[in-house]
Amino acid sequence: MYGSRVDPEHALANGRKRTQRPQRSHREVADELRQRIRAGALRPGARMPTQAVLAAEFGVERGTVREALRILRSEHLLTNVTKGSPATVTAHPERALTGPAALPLPTSAALAPRVAAAFADSHVEIDAVCLTAVSLALALGEPLRQIHAGRLDPAKVDVRVLLPSRNIELAFPAPVDPSAPGHRLRTRWLAVRNAQGQVLRHSLLSLRATHGIDVRVTFRALPFTPPVKLYLLNGEEALFAYYTVRRREEEIDHEPFQLYDAQGTRSTLFSFARGAGPRDTAFVEQARAWFDALWETISSELVLTS
Repeated sequence: MYGSRVDPEHALANGRKRTQRPQRSHREVADELRQRIRAGALRPGARMPTQAVLAAEFGVERGTVREALRILRSEHLLTNVTKGSPATVTAHPERALTGPAALPLPTSAALAPRVAAAFADSHVEIDAVCLTAVSLALALGEPLRQIHAGRLDPAKVDVRVLLPSRNIELAFPAPVDPSAPGHRLRTRWLAVRNAQGQVLRHSLLSLRATHGIDVRVTFRALPFTPPVKLYLLNGEEALFAYYTVRRREEEIDHEPFQLYDAQGTRSTLFSFARGAGPRDTAFVEQARAWFDALWETISSELVLTS
């Protein structure tokens, strides 16, 4: 009867009415699949589910899935992206996520797989220049999980971190209004700097007791606010990002506060690898020289206390 008709667009094969949900974009599908590859849910060399299966899972058309797979192919995360057969995860997706041929990604997505790859060496060396150690502390979660699972087994880990000194006036985060009291903002930044540094140090030093790994973690203070962030991995790779300062509002002590700040986890991370070409090699060497110069000259002892 006319009153019982169901719109074919919202009907399933058994005649039941389907609940209409917002259609995901191809970029959203790509983001989800990229995260699965990064987390290891989709293993290197494994075949992806078919486009039909992915379309059903995400509730999208196959064309949307194809566009998502093409994005991941352009990032060198997938091979064999065709209509006829399932795509394949590349053999080394951790390199593709931030390797020289890959598209730059936010620090939150790009840093962890590169740090995990660095932990495959017997002697791990990580040097970092940053506003706080938030991104690095988060990125260490993946290699630590792999160490505890027995998939990684480094013999020695050396980490050096340069952070802004507590004794300087920060360029950012800073109040938009120069006359506004900035002590609450500074107190919050210092608490984050110290807490994340302590988390990073504790997480690494615990490897001594649990796995007998020789670990050394050292912090030094810079007399300026770094406008960029830099991670040097085993002397072979430099990951570089700009801190882009923007105006935003944040609630501090239950009150709205206008400030200039840069959210480092969202900073686009560029990768340069020794041996990837003369420009990349020169960048890695100069980045290492720059870090060592700061460490050995104008930086000072840093104690992670308030």
